[in-house]
Formats: sequence, C-alpha cells, structure tokens
Amino acid sequence: MEKESVLFTPAKIGPLTLRNRTIRAAAFESMCPGNAPSDMLYDYHTSVAAGGIGMTTLAYAAVTQSGLSFERQLWMRPEIIPGLRRITDAIHKEGAAASVQLGHCGNMSHKNICGCTPISASSGFNIYSPTLVRGMKPSEIVAISKAFGQAVHLAREAGMDAVEIHAGHGYLISQFLSPYTNHRKDEYGGSLQNRMRFMKMCMDEVMKAAGSDMAVLVKVNMRDGFKGGMELDETIEVARTLQDECGAQALVLSGGFVSRAPMYVMRGAMPIHTMTHYMPFGWLPIGVKMAGRLMIPSEPFKEAYFLEDALKFRAALKMPLVYVGGLISREKIDEVLGDGFEFVSMARALLNDPSFVNKMKEDEHARCDCGHSNYCIARMYSIEMACHKHIQNLPKSIIKEIEKLEYK
Repeated sequence: MEKESVLFTPAKIGPLTLRNRTIRAAAFESMCPGNAPSDMLYDYHTSVAAGGIGMTTLAYAAVTQSGLSFERQLWMRPEIIPGLRRITDAIHKEGAAASVQLGHCGNMSHKNICGCTPISASSGFNIYSPTLVRGMKPSEIVAISKAFGQAVHLAREAGMDAVEIHAGHGYLISQFLSPYTNHRKDEYGGSLQNRMRFMKMCMDEVMKAAGSDMAVLVKVNMRDGFKGGMELDETIEVARTLQDECGAQALVLSGGFVSRAPMYVMRGAMPIHTMTHYMPFGWLPIGVKMAGRLMIPSEPFKEAYFLEDALKFRAALKMPLVYVGGLISREKIDEVLGDGFEFVSMARALLNDPSFVNKMKEDEHARCDCGHSNYCIARMYSIEMACHKHIQNLPKSIIKEIEKLEYK
C-alpha cells in the first residue's frame, strides 16, 4: 500500500510546530532597498503566508555590514526591527510561522556594498565581484561568531519564530568548511575538525541566543558541486556534528557554491541576456555578455534534483530534515515526504504562485507553472526577484531567451 500523505499534517522543529510540512525557502528576494524591509517584502511574504505555507523565510539577512553581498539585502540591526515586526505580525495573522535566514557572505561582496575589503577564511581574489579578499584575523572570527548570536536576539525582537543559519552555498561559514576557500595554517584550517571550528563557534552563540523558544535550522551543502570542493564524506560529517554537538533542530539540505558552481544550486541555465538587460550601464554587463557562459555553466534541471544525495543524509541522520530543490508538483512532494523527510521547501514555485500550497490542498495532482528558465534569478541581481509570468511588456529578446531555456 502507498503511504498516506503527511503534507497537511502538523510537525515540529524544536519548540515550533508548523501547521503543515511546507516552508518557503530562503531565496534572496532583493526587496530591501537601504538594507531594510519594504512594502514589497511585506506584500510578498504575506501573500505566501495567505497561500497556505507552513513557514515563510525572509532571506538572507547579513549579521554585520561586512556580510552584505547585495545593495537590496537585509542587514540585521536595531533600526529595522519595527519593519520586520510588521511583516511577522502579518505572517502570523495568516496562520503561518515566520523565519529569517542569517548569514555572512564572506568573499562574495565588494567594498562598494559591504563597506570594507571583503573578508573570508583565506586571502585571495574573487573574480565574480571582482575584488581582492582578505583572510580573517582570529579576533574577527570571534567577533563575527558573536554577531550571529546578536542577530538571533534581534530576530526574536522582530517576532521571528525561527532562524535559519546559512552554512552553505559558498558563503562565509561554507568558506571555512570548504578546502577550496580555506587554506589557513592555524586552528581554523587543515583538517575537517579545524575547518568546522568557526561553524561550531557561530552555532554556540546562536543556540545560546535562541534559548528554548526559537527554532534553529541550518542550511548545509551536500556537495560544493565541483572538483576540489566538499563531497559527501565530509558534508555528512558536518551534518552529524550539527546534529550531535551543535544543537541544530533541522537541516536544510542543499548544494553548490555561488562563486564557483552557482547553477548547481538552482539548476538549468542562467539567462545571460536577461541578466545584462537589467544591469546598470557599464563595464560589468559587457564582461558578463562576453564571459557569462564560462563563468556560470549550466547544470541540467530535473524535478527533485537533490533527492539522490539527500536520501544518503536521511539514512545517516536522526534529526528532522528539510528537502529543497526542484519541487514543482504535489506528486513529487508526496514522494519526498514518503521518503522520510519531515519538511519540503520551495522558492521559485512560490514566486510563480504564492498560493501553490493551498492549490495542492485542493488538488492532489496540482503542479505549479514554473518553467525554471531562471528569469527570476537573472533579474534578482539588479532589481527585485519576480516571475516573468507576472511581468507585462517584456522585451521580445527576453521572451525568446525564456522560451529557449524553459524546462520541458
């Protein structure tokens, strides 16, 4: 007999009970001019909450100014708490829980955005900015770990029910974990135990700040997505450490490295023409047009593209796991939950249709209309993330690119 779907049953993450098994993934919205919440951010997350989601996640909020990677990104500081509280109140009114992803971009920034020379586990050069990167001093490592805890305190003040710590995708914690970016010779580099030290310090501060009334999730890589990055043997050990030593209450299983394998995260191709269309005039769009296909190689898309690796984590761990990656149909979501994952997480499907969860409740054959052309991602780097199906009067050249790249 087939397992009965648990999709619309409640489930817990630490002290938090969600009304169903769905989470709006922590995908960057680019809706925060001035690094503060906006009416657009309010409207979007309220619509997702009204659409039936169990929990919606604001993404991502930098724990310090040095952690900003985009101009239109949240920066956790006291001044933005009233704006965040307005959003969490609206989410709660619709019956959903509210979460915020907390992170630091490390080397994925530029002085013009983060206000300083970008920092990382080790010194180097980031071709994607492009900019020189400075390795962090031990005193800075301590300070940033404490900033994660301070950000959790602010999240509680803002009415968040949960925080998601970003330890994947080649951002700062991931830069310490991965041998690709961590070339340190001190106690923070070398062995995996040393490379996990910064993550453990951050988690110690997070768990102290979260106390007994906030849920703590962690986004982790299952693979970095390229030769020389982390593979399953090490990432499963990272996951076990988060489970057994750090107190994490759920893991969000992802993969990819923004500065090295960006489409491993999202799959499909990056619409280079669309991306450069929205960029301000200058040398950057010219460079992206010339080298974009080499810098951002395509990765084949299929539904639930992370599932094969995620099942290996399910077998190795006892804690609640959140599956994310390529979910666009009720049928596949039921399959994933039937495989033993406690929650499913979606981003592009909910940008395409904020009421997708309610539609799945009404129709067991529901399927969202997202074609994974990645228009929303290409647009996100310059203005707010949006699905092309909600945009009127798109240039014919963009429509043509979308049609070429859509998943069939």
